[in-house]
Amino acid sequence: MEHVVTGAPAAVDFGASGLEAILQNVRTIISTVQGTVPLDRGFGLSQTGLDAPMEIAQARMTAEVVDALQLLEPLVEVLEITYTHIGIEGRLIPQVRIRLAEGVVL
Repeated sequence: MEHVVTGAPAAVDFGASGLEAILQNVRTIISTVQGTVPLDRGFGLSQTGLDAPMEIAQARMTAEVVDALQLLEPLVEVLEITYTHIGIEGRLIPQVRIRLAEGVVL
């Protein structure tokens, strides 16, 4: 089964478990700016594409999303990444289509 997770901010469910916890973890990873988690400064996505043209920023973010999810949430497999562009703010919000990695049973 496939799921789409967006990088838009959302409430945290501290009691999440199973699939809901995995989806929440993915959302947290793709919506966290690297350097903002006090005891894990490498957590999240860097801002390397911050001043780059949109196409370059999007390509860099795509690579970072895939790498971060492979490292931090190995229970999922990335199928596709698309973006919502907020032009006036110059923001990219990723939407990641994922599925549970092969062999993962919840």
